Amino acid sequence: MKLDGHIEDFESVGDNHFSASTETPLRKDAFKLSKEEKVDIIKDDVRHILETLGLDLTDDSLKGTPNRVAKMFVNEIFGGLDPENKPSASTFDNKYKYGEMLVEKNITLYSTCEHHLLPIVGRAHVAYISNGTVVGLSKMNRIVDYFAKRPQVQERLTIQIVEELQKVLDTKDVACVIDAKHLCVNSRGIRDIESSTVTSEFGGKFKDKQTRQEFLDYITLDTNF
Repeated sequence: MKLDGHIEDFESVGDNHFSASTETPLRKDAFKLSKEEKVDIIKDDVRHILETLGLDLTDDSLKGTPNRVAKMFVNEIFGGLDPENKPSASTFDNKYKYGEMLVEKNITLYSTCEHHLLPIVGRAHVAYISNGTVVGLSKMNRIVDYFAKRPQVQERLTIQIVEELQKVLDTKDVACVIDAKHLCVNSRGIRDIESSTVTSEFGGKFKDKQTRQEFLDYITLDTNF
């Protein structure tokens, strides 16, 4: 099969952030190999890429790069692909009877664009209205971090965060807004270093205009202490 005629189509699909599912596209055998086996394979692939680019991997500065990149891929920036790393989000009874929205804002977000494997850096703002249970604040950060640590598109990431918290809290009343810079835009292509991408997902009561606006007002509050 000749791919040359389809390369432009593939590029345009990526630029348009098209995705057929809110699930991360994983093969059925994604976890057949151990982490150590994945590191060994990726290490060889990275070495081949660098050598193809003409780099001398006997140089002291470069000889450890294939192994470092492979470990980073498996254990760090793509660690969210492994369900074993999924944070356990224990819930507790809402004994305070707190009935208003809870907002966790300015959650630092590091992810990777799945189209060019370049960084996505930004902030996530998450809120929910208790349906009788609450979750530890740090768990909201950990859920964001878990779904961010995989090749992503920002739209999917926003939805995944909301859907996970809806399951954990047994409520539809969850919202998420992400504001992030994509280095595939900032450092290549159009090279627009000022632009950022904002995505949102509103569930349950947050679909109500007044409730949604209250959430948006909270996340714009000046909280520099």
